[in-house]
Amino acid sequence: MVKKHIDLYGTPFIMETGKVAKQANGAVVVRQGDVVVLVTAVTSKNDREGIDFLPFTVEYREKTYAAGKIPGGFFKREGRPNEKEILTSRLIDRPLRPLFPDGYRKDIQIIANVLCTDQENDTDIAAMNGASAALLISDIPFTTPVAAVRVGLIDGKMKINPTFDELDNSLIDIVVAGTRDAVLMVEGESREVSEEQMLEAIFFGHENLLPLIELQEELRKEVGKPKNEVQDTKKFEIDSVIREKTESALSRAIAVREKLARQEAVEKVFNDLLEEINPEEDQVLEFKSAFEKMEKRCVRKMILDDAVRADGRKYDEIRPISCEVGVLPRTHGSSLFTRGETQSLSIVTLGSADDEQRVDALEGEERKAFMLHYNFPPFSVGEVSNRLATGRREIGHGNLAERALKAVMPDSENFPYTVRVVSEILESNGSSSMATVCAGSLALMDAGVPIRKAVAGIAMGLIKEDEKTVILSDILGLEDHCGDMDFKVAGTKDGITAFQMDVKISGVTKEIVSRALEQAKAGRLYILEKMNETIAEPRSSMSEYAPKIVTIHINPSKIGEVIGPGGKNIRSIIEETGAKIDIEDDGRVNVSAVDSASADKAIEIIKHMTEEPEIGKIYNGKVKKIVDFGAFVEILPNTEGLVHISELCDYRVKAVRDVLKEGDIVPVKLIDIDRENRLRLSRKEALRSIGKEKK
Repeated sequence: MVKKHIDLYGTPFIMETGKVAKQANGAVVVRQGDVVVLVTAVTSKNDREGIDFLPFTVEYREKTYAAGKIPGGFFKREGRPNEKEILTSRLIDRPLRPLFPDGYRKDIQIIANVLCTDQENDTDIAAMNGASAALLISDIPFTTPVAAVRVGLIDGKMKINPTFDELDNSLIDIVVAGTRDAVLMVEGESREVSEEQMLEAIFFGHENLLPLIELQEELRKEVGKPKNEVQDTKKFEIDSVIREKTESALSRAIAVREKLARQEAVEKVFNDLLEEINPEEDQVLEFKSAFEKMEKRCVRKMILDDAVRADGRKYDEIRPISCEVGVLPRTHGSSLFTRGETQSLSIVTLGSADDEQRVDALEGEERKAFMLHYNFPPFSVGEVSNRLATGRREIGHGNLAERALKAVMPDSENFPYTVRVVSEILESNGSSSMATVCAGSLALMDAGVPIRKAVAGIAMGLIKEDEKTVILSDILGLEDHCGDMDFKVAGTKDGITAFQMDVKISGVTKEIVSRALEQAKAGRLYILEKMNETIAEPRSSMSEYAPKIVTIHINPSKIGEVIGPGGKNIRSIIEETGAKIDIEDDGRVNVSAVDSASADKAIEIIKHMTEEPEIGKIYNGKVKKIVDFGAFVEILPNTEGLVHISELCDYRVKAVRDVLKEGDIVPVKLIDIDRENRLRLSRKEALRSIGKEKK
């Protein structure tokens, strides 16, 4: 067994190999404090036939035993991946994928198993570093180590790998992954930080991941296996044939402005090529791959040399934007946001606390009162697909948009609703996730959700060859496919709320990221202006179809009285009024109903049950017990006071039963509460106040 370790800002970071999972091509156990993650890398013996892409998959899994728990549910074992596992799998995949050599067609699988968690540190950082290390020491042709750290901004200072508690007070929460020389990926959220702060955080992260690169390289020196050779089956002569026969026609096809027409034109060029050359069946895939490389070359040449984009825009120009709100009659809020050929229909639904999402995480159960779900049906790109279930892409895009909007959502004290936003992508030609941010912001305002500010998102691209560098605003799908960077920024007029960057080349410099951030800011502010022309602030009232939620506060000591034995009282209120009632430990009570009358009735009952006695107030009380010296009268539920015989009437009363009997409802005034919390009541004073003395 070989073990390497460093001290990373006071936390031991250990990598060891050679003790477990020895039949994998590479296996590393990573320890970050008390977090333990086993990461394995395995490749197949033979190439996958009939593909022209890298067959690379990542599976990150959390086992509940890692936190000393037994899974809930009937089967008592872990099931399909949850959202956290899917998002972390994508986080591991994205910086690694661009670093495999072209032409490698053997299946590669990374499996990261969380074996132990301290419930203080997120396990994703350990898994990301372990994946790179497992590949590096294996015979899989992966030679450039990648490391990752999380960056926070707490009390004005940057912090590497902050704990969950520290992140609660952090203005930034981003994961930065990179090689020794450059940043490859950034993912995360922030609380309206400036472009300068985000830039500083990114490269602070890169500077501090270098020790983890060195740790992996030390491990490789001792136990690294010789790398497999890559047999690239592509024939170089095919490339020259493709260039000779298609370059001119392909350049003209790419210049077609409309997406579907452009795709048809490009497809015709390829079909004409096949008809002319008539390749063998087993060569078609090779010709297709070479043709796509030629298409990419033509797109990049047009942008770099001719300063022309496929749809004719300038580098920093945003496509035409249209915004509508209130497009659906009975939903609680809706919007339609269209930018060029990308379109999101977003719908807001409001619910009560009962509708919150309960997430059973390793760190404990969490409750989410704000959710955003993103759907990408195949018709949005003019395709047919039998697979309509939610995939990893939908979950990843939805998470990014949710993070962007979460920063401006009201807290539960001021807005006690559960909020769900659903984005239906109706058309897609570049950055549907950022269109979702814009549409979601509009729909929230249409629903009357008091978000603090409007949020917009924009996707940036990069074309870089040698010294030529072009940054593109609001990229098309074609530019994303053929470019070197996908760079998404979302935020308000005052700062960034979510950020994602994926680099397809060896990395990008600080100067390029800085330029991209400033160009993205200008684009974001332009989009916000267009959105504000449609709706500039949340509506003052909510839809008549939204549930009505009213919040009141009661003395926490009275919670038991509202609930009653076995929930008897609260069930009775719900049955009588039809309202939903949610009681917090601090005495906050949220009452929700389909109409105001039901909510008001439930609130009246609860207030009566929990009302505190008030000196000087007149109550209609019920006589519970008569004694020689007076009567005990219940003025509130489980709250009684004594009406002394001298306080019954203005005249002298010989016997209490001459005036009252058990069960009578009588007006009484609370005249005093003594040190032992006993209530003194007066019927005489109450009658004087209302002017109706009875004799």
